This record gives sequence, C-alpha cells and structure tokens, in this order.
Amino acid sequence: MQFLLALIVAGPLLGAAAALLPAPPGLKGKSPDQAVLRHGVVVTGVILLAAIVLVLGFDHDQPSRMQATTDISWIRALDVRIHLGVDGISLPLLVLTALLSFLCALYSYYKMPSGPSPKGFVALLLVLESGTLATFAVLDLILFFLAFEMVLIPMYFLIARWGGEGKQAAAWKFILYTLLGSVVMLLGLLLIGVKSGTFDMVALATDNGRGLTASVQVIAVLAIAAGLAVKTPMWPLHSWLPDAHTAAPTVGSVLLAGVLLKMGTYGFVRIVLPIAPDGMRTFAPYLAAFAVAGIIYGSLACLALARPGNKGDLKRLIAYSSVGHMGFVLLGIATMTPTGVNGALFANVAHGLVTGLLFFLVGAVKDRFGTADLDTLAGATGAALYGRAPRLGALLAFAAVASLGLPGLAGFWGEMLALFGAFEPAEGLSRPAFLTFTAIGAFGTLLTAAYLLLVVRRVCMGGPRPAGETPIDDVQGYELAAWTPLVALTVLAGLWPAVLLGLTDPAVQKLLAGGTQ
Repeated sequence: MQFLLALIVAGPLLGAAAALLPAPPGLKGKSPDQAVLRHGVVVTGVILLAAIVLVLGFDHDQPSRMQATTDISWIRALDVRIHLGVDGISLPLLVLTALLSFLCALYSYYKMPSGPSPKGFVALLLVLESGTLATFAVLDLILFFLAFEMVLIPMYFLIARWGGEGKQAAAWKFILYTLLGSVVMLLGLLLIGVKSGTFDMVALATDNGRGLTASVQVIAVLAIAAGLAVKTPMWPLHSWLPDAHTAAPTVGSVLLAGVLLKMGTYGFVRIVLPIAPDGMRTFAPYLAAFAVAGIIYGSLACLALARPGNKGDLKRLIAYSSVGHMGFVLLGIATMTPTGVNGALFANVAHGLVTGLLFFLVGAVKDRFGTADLDTLAGATGAALYGRAPRLGALLAFAAVASLGLPGLAGFWGEMLALFGAFEPAEGLSRPAFLTFTAIGAFGTLLTAAYLLLVVRRVCMGGPRPAGETPIDDVQGYELAAWTPLVALTVLAGLWPAVLLGLTDPAVQKLLAGGTQ
C-alpha cells in the first residue's frame, strides 16, 4: 500500500520525463507523435489501475485512519518530512484525478488539440496529474504548498500553447491570480508551522488548534483562505476562471474544472477546519456569505449568456456555472458541521464528474460546428442535436440535468447536504444568518435549473433547420469510451450515495473532533 501511493504520486512525473525522450525503435507505431500520445494513455492507465488497487486494499472499516502512509525526513533543519497518506476524505479525490487524467489522455490520443508537438503536451499533462495527486496525498504543510504550486506551470502552458482565441491573456490571468494568492497562503502556512513547532498536518489536526492562540489562528486562516479561495474559485476572486476555460483546449477545461478547483476546497477541509478551528469560526459567516453570493452571481451570469442575442459562449457559460456549484461546496464547509462538510466533499466529486462530462461534450459540439457561440448554434446553423446527432444531444441533456441537481443523479446530494448543514450550523455560528444563506442558496438552485434548461432547449432543439443541411457525426467510439465512465459514475453516485458518504463521514467526524474519535 505504501508503494502504491508513492507510485501514484511519483509515477506521472517519471512518465513525463520519459515522454520527452525518443521512443524506442519498436514502439514508434505509425509516427513518433502517435507513440508519445500512446505513452500518455499507458502511464495514466497504470496510475488509474494503481488507484483502483489502492481502493480495493483500503480498510473500509476504518476510513478515518490514515492508510498507506510514508513518513521520511526530508529537510531536518525545518522538520519538513515526505509524509504521504490517504483517508476517506482524500481517497475519492485521488481516484477522481486518476480517472479524469486517463480519460483526457485517451481522448487526446484520438483528438489531439491543435498546437505544438504532442511531446510537450503529454509531458505537461502528466506533470499536472502528478501535482494534483500529490496535493491530495501529502501530509506536510510545505509539501502541500509545493504540490499546490506544481500544477500552475503545466496548466499555464496547456492554455497558452494549445488553447484557442485569447489564450495568451487567459493564461497570464490564470497564473498571476493563482500565484498572488499562493504567496499569501504560504505566509499563513509558515505562521502555523513556526508557532506550533511542526508542519505535520496529522499532528496539527490532532492538536486541533490548542497550540495556537486565537489571534494567530485568525491571521493564519485569513492568509491561507485567500490562496485557497482563488483556486476554488470564490466570488469575487473568480474572474480568471471564465477566460481560462474559454481559451483552454477541451482536456484542459476538463482537468481545470474536474480536479484543479478541488484543490482549493480540499485545503479548507484538510488544513483550515481542523488546524485553526477558532479562526475558521470567526470567518465562517463571511465565507458563507461569499459562497451564496457566488451561487447567485454565477447563475445570473449564466442566464445572461444563455439569453438569445447575447452571443454567449457555451464554454464560458459552463465556467460560470462552476462558480455557482463551488459556492455550494464553500457553503457546506462554512457550516463546520459533519452534514455540511460531507455535502461539500460529495459536491466536489459530483462537480468533477458532471462538469468534466459537460466540457467534453461542449468540446465535441465546438469541433463539429466550429463554434461554441449559443446564438450561432441555436440560430442559422440550427444545431438541433436531438435530430442531427441524437446520442450527442441526449448526453448533453443528461449532463445538464445532472448539473442542475436532479434527484437520482450525483449533483443532487452534495447541494442538498450543504443546504441542510447551513440550516443547522455548528455551535457558535449565527443561525439566523445561516438560515438566510440557506434561503439564498435554495433560490440559486432554481436559477441553475433555469439556465441549464434554457441551454438544452436552444442547443438540443435549436431553431429552424435550413434545407440541405450538412450532416454531422454523432458520438464516435473514442468519445463513447471517454464519456461512459463519467455517465455511469454520475448515476451510481446519485442512486447509491452511501458509497461515497461511507468513506467521508467517519473521516469528517474525526477531523472536526480534533482526531479524538
């Protein structure tokens, strides 16, 4: 188990280095480009297989216990250790990252985005996977920061080199926002480490803030939350996200929405909640207020983009929808209750599955019609996917209703539990304030349903279809292979939420109790 977790974290990094080397003579296939793309599929496939074996070997009777741990001294002077481990909170995110990385590599093998040589693309994809996996596996504050930063450079180049219109500006906006937030976050992490005498996240969580004064906790939470909020992204620090998604290639958008945004909310749960509970309690009402503001803002922005005549970009609309969905995650965390935090973790995974599928589908629509402009898709070209590409239209409608939180699909449980948590917040938090946040969040679910159903009506039903229209391809075999796991897991998580909640709940209970359970 120790070896497996180390392989999962370091394997993609080794694969990235190998991707830059010349392919062995017998493995080139039709071309060197094909060989390196196949290499990406194999490496991500091995990591996914290792993650599945890790799940099978995980002690599901004790999901609150750190398992598959490695603890090796690295920088003795600072007591920084290579400390790895996985519990019921991090395991689902680890598997989600491995799955989406493999599906993106598989999709790229058949549909490589236009840009420079595939060598750099595959290497960057693997470095991105390694950094994300490390973020969910490390148990040292300094290592967490390094892993958190490790993903920025590969994502920057994926957008800047393989993106679409406006890619340079979007890439710079992404890197500047996240770097500035990370600098502030590092100061907060160092403050905790210096004042407590350790950077070990398990020891700090067990101490539960008892070794830190209230003022230190408040300052640390303010600094750390600033960096995490940018990556989440929390309104009003979200403005980099729509540009990045609009310009990014399809697989870049899938990974950005599916796993990178989860790094911010994971940091809130793994670091802020257990290590500085008094500081978190001070800022929880403000975090909840920003969360529900993001829910309403994201929904209204999507409604504006979906209206006829506004030249709304479908990728940009899905990006704004992420601001709203991640608002529910932040609201659940802000409640500081097991119900709310479990809802946040569930919504994290559900958002990764559903929004990853949505970006795959929007990318396919854009490839077929040459545009993601809603007015163009629903106007003269008459997209009308139900009639022209019925399987693609059905999948888009399925992803939309999953995203709006239809009962029986994954999107429902996380948002419902987050609202339940806000209805009964933790002791010490203002219940009238959180009841107000609950009402605003519930209204946001109605706005979400409104804009997603409008998108389905306009794109899938379309407008008047011109005579002699050019046929378009329906779902291809490689697309079906990449999308089917996301559809199946969305249904499974919706019908059987205990699969995920059975992992997260004991770990959350222990985390909020300061490691005493």
